[in-house]
Amino acid sequence: MTVSERAHELATAAAQAAADKRAQDIVIIDVGEQLAITDAFLLAAAPNERQVLAIVDAIEERLLQLPEKAKPVRREGERGGRWVLLDYVDIVVHVQHSEEREFYALDRLWKDCPQIPFVDRDLAAAEPGAVE
Repeated sequence: MTVSERAHELATAAAQAAADKRAQDIVIIDVGEQLAITDAFLLAAAPNERQVLAIVDAIEERLLQLPEKAKPVRREGERGGRWVLLDYVDIVVHVQHSEEREFYALDRLWKDCPQIPFVDRDLAAAEPGAVE
């Protein structure tokens, strides 16, 4: 994998924040070999615009709470609430309405890139035999 430790930390923290707001289809893609501008994409979906915006807000909040606070250098698409992009340089977060996620299929576009495993900690804790 080509993602930096910082990119991995940001991506997993952002993914957990999205999961905490019930985001769907959360995927982290290592695009570092293909793109010079970022190490990873985080993709997440929600069934309505309000939830898309709630997920985006939760991600921004969580990344500001990290020891090395992270603020996006660019935020696009918030007004429509159908596809919001947060650019943190090390990672780029795409939170899409479920219809946009299906139509644009970014994970299929980047299918040749490796995925970084992410398991929602709440789901892992609910597994039989899980240790808390």
